[in-house]
Amino acid sequence: MPRKKLGLLHTSATLVPMFEQLCKAKLLEIDVFNLVDDSLIKDVIEHGQLRPRTARRVVDHIAAAQDAGANFVLATCSSIGVAVETAATLVSVPVLRVDRPMVEHAIRTAGRIGVVATLPTTLEPTTDLIRRCASAAGAQVTLLTNLCEGAFGALMSGDAAAHDASVARAINELTTQVDVIVLAQASMARIVEKLPQTERRIPILTSPPMAIDYIASVI
Repeated sequence: MPRKKLGLLHTSATLVPMFEQLCKAKLLEIDVFNLVDDSLIKDVIEHGQLRPRTARRVVDHIAAAQDAGANFVLATCSSIGVAVETAATLVSVPVLRVDRPMVEHAIRTAGRIGVVATLPTTLEPTTDLIRRCASAAGAQVTLLTNLCEGAFGALMSGDAAAHDASVARAINELTTQVDVIVLAQASMARIVEKLPQTERRIPILTSPPMAIDYIASVI
């Protein structure tokens, strides 16, 4: 019987090693391949929104992953989430936006949810997803957000320390005001393990491991 395949769509090559490590640990019987197009996120950042032409290319990439033999497709960038949801209605294999399992878990377990992001173009899609999922679940949630201005630019220019410090401050500011914190971007996931235990007083959720755990349960 042929092995199943998981296609990963990334908008940054920096995410490939993280997801490869997670897949090797949790998807032992699954073949994984990567599609990377950083022009997608660059266009979103430049225009401050996901434009229709860019959304169309997201759909094309996901269709290409299906054509390449994927039995399941995971898009690892939250900023293109709306296009990912559209693509899921146009292909014949399951498609997942990376933040959905994280968001659904947050809604099940908390009434006050904090969202930390380093890009406004990610913050809005994440909060929109939380509101829609909460409405569908009949849950009442309160959202507090913290945008780390300049952190993403620092990361892209090679100053990971400045990025991490900015995100850590944002997390610390929210911990006394909410029941759970979700980190809106997959690129922020590595920060959690670096935080002192004194700064982890509430659950801090990251999308990559939760998405891969979900896929492991269904693929």
